[in-house]
Amino acid sequence: MKRRAPAAERNREPILDVLQRVLPDGAFTLEIASGSGQHAAHFAAHLPGVTFQPTDPDPAAITSIEAYRAELDLPNFLGPLRLDAAEDTWPVTRADAVVCINMIHIAPFRACEGLFRGAARILPPGGVLFTYGPYRFSGAFTAPSNEAFDASLREMDPSYGVRDVDDLDRLASQWGFVREETVPMPANNHCLVFRKTA
Repeated sequence: MKRRAPAAERNREPILDVLQRVLPDGAFTLEIASGSGQHAAHFAAHLPGVTFQPTDPDPAAITSIEAYRAELDLPNFLGPLRLDAAEDTWPVTRADAVVCINMIHIAPFRACEGLFRGAARILPPGGVLFTYGPYRFSGAFTAPSNEAFDASLREMDPSYGVRDVDDLDRLASQWGFVREETVPMPANNHCLVFRKTA
């Protein structure tokens, strides 16, 4: 059964605007934590030269992604795979880009660490790791709403929370990435574009 996330409907166009710039034509793009599948469906429909491989660890999400894929029947929208970013083994061994939208704050930090570690394993030099969501910058929230959101996340699960970009930059450096671009987005979110250098 198809799921529908209102936030995905709202943010898909601003995110697409950035992806159109940073994903090269012909790129095989691995999406981590695809959720409902709405993003993969929208991006595949608007970027016919880019192949999207959606993934998620949740069986219900896999079912939803497959429903969107079957409905669109696009050659560049591949069938979903099970993938947990925190695990050391991923079902994809090579990609040109990795896209991760709204996962980092609603998963334990080990999933964020696994994201960078896994992306370093499968991306070539020059490959893009793209993340989107709410962030702190050097300890500061970008808006009171993000601070309240962080508190609600930590109440739900102490291992969740709005991550600090300084911590992501440290992970990036550890795994051979540099943050190339920081793009402010609606609703106090940001796109972070990391590039693999080594």
